[in-house]
Amino acid sequence: MSKSTPQVEKAFALACRQYADRGVDVEKALKRLSGIAISLHCWQGDDVGGFENFGVELGGGLAVTGNYPGKARTPDELRADLDMALSLIPGRHRLNLHAFYAELSGRRVDRNELEPKHFAYWIDWARSRRMGMDFNPTFFSHPKAADGFTLSHPDRAIRRFWIEHGIACRRIGAAIGKALGKTCVTNVWIPDGYKDTPVDRKGPRERLAESLDAVFAPKISPSLNLDAVESKLFGIGSESYVVGSHEFYLGYALRSGKLLCLDAGHFHPTEVISDKISAVLTFLDEILLHVSRGVRWDSDHVVTLTDELNAIAQELVRGDYLGRVHIGLDFFDGSINRIAAWTIGTRSMLKALLAALLEPIDRLRRVEAEGDLTSRLALLEEQKTLPLGAVWDYHCLAQGAPVGPAWLDQVKAYERAVLLKRK
Repeated sequence: MSKSTPQVEKAFALACRQYADRGVDVEKALKRLSGIAISLHCWQGDDVGGFENFGVELGGGLAVTGNYPGKARTPDELRADLDMALSLIPGRHRLNLHAFYAELSGRRVDRNELEPKHFAYWIDWARSRRMGMDFNPTFFSHPKAADGFTLSHPDRAIRRFWIEHGIACRRIGAAIGKALGKTCVTNVWIPDGYKDTPVDRKGPRERLAESLDAVFAPKISPSLNLDAVESKLFGIGSESYVVGSHEFYLGYALRSGKLLCLDAGHFHPTEVISDKISAVLTFLDEILLHVSRGVRWDSDHVVTLTDELNAIAQELVRGDYLGRVHIGLDFFDGSINRIAAWTIGTRSMLKALLAALLEPIDRLRRVEAEGDLTSRLALLEEQKTLPLGAVWDYHCLAQGAPVGPAWLDQVKAYERAVLLKRK
């Protein structure tokens, strides 16, 4: 049963007094949280299927497990599912769209020929909801990516095709930014790599750098579109060598003035991106985050409120980076209700940010600067048992989103009325 409004408001008032005793202004924290937009990834809704209908299965080392009923089959169904998810999440957020979600009206349009008009319905949908949008070229699930190489391919003609696709997507991103009045982030990720040990590691990376230079050569206003590049440690089918490694893209981003995308699932299981944020932002103006949850060799589990998620949010707040970091989600789970996956992941990200915003940061900085590490540890531990849940419930209530697990009842009702009727 959902909590009543008087219960939520009473618990919130008590929580405010407890946080105030520690020097934290809860209302200020909630105001800051309300201004943070998370970019929801469209591909959770249809298991990274897209709408091109080229007859090519999901490739690029990507795999979605599970066959839960009700995945979106058309753009309209996907937009309806996103509407449902957004209604369950407090705040106003963004959509992250991949190029192969173009609406082609039954025509065959290859990826290097994509234009803003092929995304007009997505733009109209976002505009009507006063949302921003982000964009991604799709360098996988295509005949010209069948051998696992795209921008670093040894065949000049294939490289040229993918360069043209990247340029087209940047122009689409700029059109999105102009139409919506909100800057679009267009992120480049490629699957290129070898399953087994290569002899030539240098050549593909030199070709990739040359291709990226060509993709980014057309000048586009950063007020409309920001370019990002995303690394990966390994993929399925590229376990031994990935051309676009972290070191490669860090160097490229620094040299070329691009955003570096840090994906939480794209590193060794013993690495965490929370520690990388302050390191790269010492030298880069802005970065993009793809928040995910790696489990063993799978990089894309639904985001939950883990220690690492809290650490990511803490770094963003403690470092005063919120204005320099674009937060997006990137996971795909076909084993559970896909709307629930979006809802769980986004609400978890927002909870982590709220917890970080409710820290007594000035006091923590002071005791650390004074060398009082005992107080630092004690205060951080005491913070963990403060009533975050009461503040979160009030935030949901104030934003018109379901309080507590009440959102799950709405998802189940939508599942019965809509999703289970999809064949």
